[in-house]
Order: sequence, then C-alpha cells, then structure tokens
Amino acid sequence: MQRVLGIETSCDETAAAVVDLEGNVLGETVHSQIELHARIGGIVPELAARDHARNIDAVVRRALDLAEVALDDVDAIAVTARPGLVGALLVGVEFAKGLSLGSGKPLIEVDHLIGHILAIHLRRSGPGASLVHQTPVFPFLSLLVSGGHTGIYRVEGPRAEDIVELGATRDDAAGEAFDKVGKALGLGYPGGPVIDRLAKTGDASRFPFASPMPSKKSAEFSFSGLKTQVMRFLESHGPLSETELADVCASFQKAVVDVLTSKLVAAAEREDVTRIAIGGGVAANRELRERITDLGVKKGLTVILPELASATDNAAMIAYAGALGFSRGECASLDLDPSTETSIAAQTRKGRGQRG
Repeated sequence: MQRVLGIETSCDETAAAVVDLEGNVLGETVHSQIELHARIGGIVPELAARDHARNIDAVVRRALDLAEVALDDVDAIAVTARPGLVGALLVGVEFAKGLSLGSGKPLIEVDHLIGHILAIHLRRSGPGASLVHQTPVFPFLSLLVSGGHTGIYRVEGPRAEDIVELGATRDDAAGEAFDKVGKALGLGYPGGPVIDRLAKTGDASRFPFASPMPSKKSAEFSFSGLKTQVMRFLESHGPLSETELADVCASFQKAVVDVLTSKLVAAAEREDVTRIAIGGGVAANRELRERITDLGVKKGLTVILPELASATDNAAMIAYAGALGFSRGECASLDLDPSTETSIAAQTRKGRGQRG
C-alpha cells in the first residue's frame, strides 16, 4: 500500500498527515495558531512562521504515530510549496527537504489550491467522518473559497494543467470578507465561524445588503464592496442589539452565499458539467453547504462536499495530492523554493474596471 506523508504550513496551521493513494487518511494532526493571531485580530506572517518552526517537528512525529508508521514506512514526502505566506511555506519546505535528504524518500511539491480542490477525495474513519462518500469523477467544477482565494475551476484531472480557472475574485476573497466583517462586528478572529453561528438565528431580510457582481454571465467575484456596505451601515447605525447583530450576520452571509452558489451553478450550465464541488475554509460554512446542496437537487447536479475536516487547511489533502504526483513519477529536487503564486494559470485580472 502506497503511503505518503504530507506537510502543510502555508498560512496559520501547522499540519501533517499520512494518506494512501485511495485517499484514506491513516493519521493526521493539526496545530492551530488561532489563539496566537486572535490577540492581534489577524494573521501576522512573521509570527506564523516562527510558530511553525517551533511546532513542526512535534506535529510530524504525532501524525506518524497516529498512522502507526515510521518515516521509513512511507513512500514519499509531500509538502505545500505554493501559494501562501512565503515565510510560513519556507518552514515546511525546508523541513520536508531535511526529511527527504535524511531518509532518502522522494520529495513531492504540492500546490495548496490543488490540495483543496482534491480534498473531496479524502476518506476518514471514526467520529466526525462522513457516512456517505461519493467518489468524484472528472470533470467537475470546483468552487474554491477560503480566506485567501475565491474562484471557480473546471477540473479535468489532478494536475495543474488539467485545471482551468473560469473566474476568480478581483479583490478580497470571500473568507477575508467574513473575517474583516467579523472584526468590525467585534466577533474576534476568525470571524467566519462566528458569523455562521449567529446567522442561523438571524433574519437575513432585515438588512438586505446587495450581492457584489451578481451577474451569472461571469464567474468572477468581488467582495470589497460588500465589506464596505457593512462598514458604512455600522457607522451610521450605531451599537447593535443582540438581535440586530444576528440579523446583520444573516444578511451579510446571505449576500455572500447567494453570489457564490448562483455563479457556480450558472458556470456548470455553461460548461455542460453535471458535477459540482466546493473546497477551502468557507466550504465548512453551514449555509453554503445547505444552499449548494438544495440548488444541486433543483438543477439535477451532483454535489460533492468535503468532510468538514477536509475543508479547512489540512495536510491530508497535501499528502493525497502528493500521492497522485508520486504515482505519476513526479519528484522535486532539494533546491525546491516556495512561491506565493499558484501553479494554476490565472485568468482573472485584479482591480476594478471593464474587461475587454
């Protein structure tokens, strides 16, 4: 059985996992930096890199222990090399290089975005595991939505050259908008999970924020304007009651989810693809998961959702993408350098203005 150790340090999670070629997660662990960054209200890259360096050795050892394997028992070492915070990436890449050099195991470079797109293939056992697992079949459309990235991709296979960006955000990512609005509402960092929880009891029609770039003809997004709408509302409204706070959360979340789901379904119809999936941290959002499932049923689409543990940053998705790369004979050299850019060709131009 082929087994790959995956290492993920692209942002504020130090993670390691052992996964096989079928996507079975044999052991994984995640060290979160939420408490570290919550005191400041956002991610500080230098602090993130230092915390990765302090914890990565213990995290990798723990993942191997949970998988009940030694480093000699794995076939390859996969690591997130792009995109992400360069200092954070550097910690993981250099640690993986050391493991590769010391053990003689091949080093596999993985793109973080491709890891998220392929995370729907992961299978876990035990508490919290999905009871129903649909094996994704290519092609499918993937809505990748996180704190740093938002886009719709046509996925013909697991390699970067098999993935086509149909549209991405021109400015803020959806997850970034959640966090910034959460901070403005006094909900702390990260704001997304708290907004989702409060929105469940709120009235989404009370403060109807306009969905940004709502046209279904384009797969591009923009969330900076929506964030500004909420900020201006808060400036003019004054202190919120608990009920009003829940209503603002519900109204904001509805505006985000409306545009995400409608554009994904419209893109699937244009591309004549019957399978749609989501990935990234916002793929754990309750309303997004419910709405996309309901829309899929209405439109006759197969909807594939990642397990909650596979939605947020994790090393299992890196190990799985690495296992596929290893099976294709891919191997990185020890002069591998991290990059802030994805290997998926970008189509969306950042900034405002008409497109040609």
